[in-house]
This record gives sequence, C-alpha cells and structure tokens, in this order.
Amino acid sequence: MSYVVTPPAQVSVPVIGTADRFPVHRVYCVGRNYAEHAKEMGYTGREPPFFFMKPADAVIPVDAGTVGRIAYPSLTRDLHHEIELVVAIGVGGKNIAAADAVRHIYGYAVGLDMTRRDLQGEMKKQGRPWCIGKGFDQSAPIGPITPAAQAGKVADAAIHLQVNGADRQRSSVASLIWNIGETIEHLSAAWELQPGDLIFTGTPEGVAAVVAGDTLVGGIDGLATLSVKIV
Repeated sequence: MSYVVTPPAQVSVPVIGTADRFPVHRVYCVGRNYAEHAKEMGYTGREPPFFFMKPADAVIPVDAGTVGRIAYPSLTRDLHHEIELVVAIGVGGKNIAAADAVRHIYGYAVGLDMTRRDLQGEMKKQGRPWCIGKGFDQSAPIGPITPAAQAGKVADAAIHLQVNGADRQRSSVASLIWNIGETIEHLSAAWELQPGDLIFTGTPEGVAAVVAGDTLVGGIDGLATLSVKIV
C-alpha cells in the first residue's frame, strides 16, 4: 500500500522495566473530577462525569530519570499545569462495569494536562467548544507507564506537583469524585475503549500558571516521577 503523504509515526510511551512501549490510540480526559478543584473552578457537588479529548500526538513521552521539554504554546498568556493519574487501557471494551474495570487496565502513569486557561475561559463564555484550550501541541506530557501489577495501591496514592521545587498541588487519588472504575464505566458507555487508550482522570486543587523556564515535577506514589521544563 502506498500513501499520498508519509503516515505519521506511532506515538508511544515507555514502560517501566522493559524495552517495549505502549502505543497510544486515543487520549480521553475527565473534567472537574476532584471536589476541591471543582470549587476553585467555580463549581460544587458531584456532577455527572464529562469528558474531552486530546490528539494522540499531543502526548509527549518522558523517560524515567530525564527532564522532558515542552514549548510555551502560542496564543496564550495563562498556561496552567494540571497533574493527573493516567490510566492505560490494555483490553478494550464497551459498557464495562466499574467492578470489572481493573481487568481492562494495563498500567498507570503520571501525566500533565496542560491548559491554555485564558483561551478555555473565553470559549466557555461564548458557549463554544474549548479544544483550543486543551488539545494543543505538546499539551499532554506523560511519564513511563507502570504495569498495574507493579503499581501498588494507586487508588489511594498521594498525588503532587512541584514547580521550581515549591509545592503547587498535593492530594490523594482517593479524593477522585468518580473513581477509576466508575470513570471507565461512564467512558465506555459513550465510546468503545481500545487497547492503547489513555485516560487522564482529573486534577486536584492548586492549578496555576507557569512560564518559560519553569521546571515541573509531578509524582504519584508507586509510579515513576514526571519532570518537564517549559522552554
């Protein structure tokens, strides 16, 4: 088979303990999935989960022990960090029950949902889609995936982010409004999940702006740390 243009390279993420890599299919993100973050964004209560997507090539894989580099994006003066637990799907399915979700998970990673907050806010005011605020180039840095069997009790793990060595975000995955299984149940009712899908599960409170020159270090207990420098 020949193509009229060169097909893009497969985006993939390193896997801890192996030379194999995890091929990325789709990137799903859950909005406002920590109560305290919902409050700082002007919302309260346990609303039904909602989702948005990022392009697969927005994923920037960062190897363990290295510092990734992402460019400060165009059109914004208010780039925000959002530290998140990322779930990597290994077995696809549709209408997956929350109790069965664990069978579909390959592993977990630390990710950043970078956000052009000013552009997102403007689109919200106009009642328009806010893909421009979320789905831009290099908006999804991610650390190595830890296979589920090696990840420990990730559902109760501490999650945190430091910027230039100072705490910005600190919480627990246990504080998710919709836990991992419930998120997969809701998501798989709307889309048939496929091997290679990544799910960014939401961010805790403390989101704030970063600028060129800042170094972000995100961690979740039991998983490889993610380090990124804004250039």
